[in-house]
Amino acid sequence: MSDPRYPIGRFQAPPVITPEVREGWLQVLAQTPAHLRAAVEGLSEAQLDTPYREGGWTVRQVVHHVPDSHLNSYVRFKLALTEEAPAIKPYDEQAWARLADSRDTPVEVSLRLLEALHRRWVVLLRGLKEEDWQRSFVHPESGPTTLARALGLYAWHGSHHVAHITELRKRMGW
Repeated sequence: MSDPRYPIGRFQAPPVITPEVREGWLQVLAQTPAHLRAAVEGLSEAQLDTPYREGGWTVRQVVHHVPDSHLNSYVRFKLALTEEAPAIKPYDEQAWARLADSRDTPVEVSLRLLEALHRRWVVLLRGLKEEDWQRSFVHPESGPTTLARALGLYAWHGSHHVAHITELRKRMGW
């Protein structure tokens, strides 16, 4: 691992997103809450407050960031399914990570939130028709994104942050 910011590499969507690729991503998304819970299992408060890399977020901030991000994505999916290519609002994830709830809330709160959110999100996604996957939203910085691509991005996103924690545990011998 050469760059601790990207322990599993950067997200790269395949040129064609097939139903089989989507199904794999759906499986990853469905398993993300359990993988995040396992990644922090048994960590002390001091360990939760350890940055995963120099200058990076603490493990606690990473745990709280995942449902913050995935809640935003869930809403973006619902907007794209109910509006024509809606413009979505970005948020300052660095500023969110510095707020009191990301610093002071027990990680169990966000682990449960992520479990509930992913249960709903996976039900929503499994109910999509083939043509729904081509619906899109428009990010003001990156432009249009199809729901198929967004699914891959968020499957990667959860795994990316789980790896931040598991790689820290390996380096620290936890």
